[in-house]
Amino acid sequence: MGSHTYDTDDSLPVPVTQGGRDGLDAILARPGKAVLAFDFDGTLAPIVPDPEQARAHPDAVPALAALAPRVASVAVITGRPPGVAVRLAGFAGVAGLDHLVVLGHYGAERWDAATGDITAPAPHPGVARARAELPGFLDRIGAWQGTWIEEKGRALAVHTRRATDPQAAFEALRAPLTDLATRHGLIVEPGRLVLELRPPGMDKGVALLEYVRELGAEAVLYVGDDLGDLPAFAAVDKLRSDGVPGLLVCSGSEEVTELAERADLVVDGPGGVVELLRGLAAQLG
Repeated sequence: MGSHTYDTDDSLPVPVTQGGRDGLDAILARPGKAVLAFDFDGTLAPIVPDPEQARAHPDAVPALAALAPRVASVAVITGRPPGVAVRLAGFAGVAGLDHLVVLGHYGAERWDAATGDITAPAPHPGVARARAELPGFLDRIGAWQGTWIEEKGRALAVHTRRATDPQAAFEALRAPLTDLATRHGLIVEPGRLVLELRPPGMDKGVALLEYVRELGAEAVLYVGDDLGDLPAFAAVDKLRSDGVPGLLVCSGSEEVTELAERADLVVDGPGGVVELLRGLAAQLG
């Protein structure tokens, strides 16, 4: 791997690992062959108590628009439906974002900025069955107070952030929700005070691997903040082992130390992600 000069003078921090430095070198050397991928909530948008009130950091979309024309693709990989992420982020109709895709429902649905189209297969039938059962189920086990259900179309999420003791409610719900999910052929994915019921085989790692391979990318960046981003981190490790350099970035959170420990670089939340994007754009001219 050829070396590339970058330092804090041009707002581009140096990764703490050799693998991360190699990944950054490859992105800077061959940006037209690089995929830059991002989680949405907690990465491009600050975490808020009500997910419907989430909005992209005010400088995130301009920073992405400055960077996107210089790379093969910018991908936002989220558990949300792609149309919801596009609406909350304000991606539609932004000049410079032709190379952006939103891989919603962990890649099960895709929104392409170049066309504005959403493509999607048929939903898993277990989601509808779990949706019908979940309100009464939470009521019966005494977990309704302070918890609430987020409708995700191809998945369901139970949040405990509003409970009197959010962490205790989260832990108490893990086993019963896993049982419910299993009955309907689903899995439970834990996050930051949220438990998501969704079909197996849907995760950010699968989505990222398939997209990088589809584009024939030669370098990859992934930025995330939550446990649901660990599969994407594992996907980048897999790509590295296959000869595709990658850079793993944690959008810093004290709630999820495991991700920070796995990252090549930790930045200070969505604001830090914006600074990283600006630094990359400045380096790529």
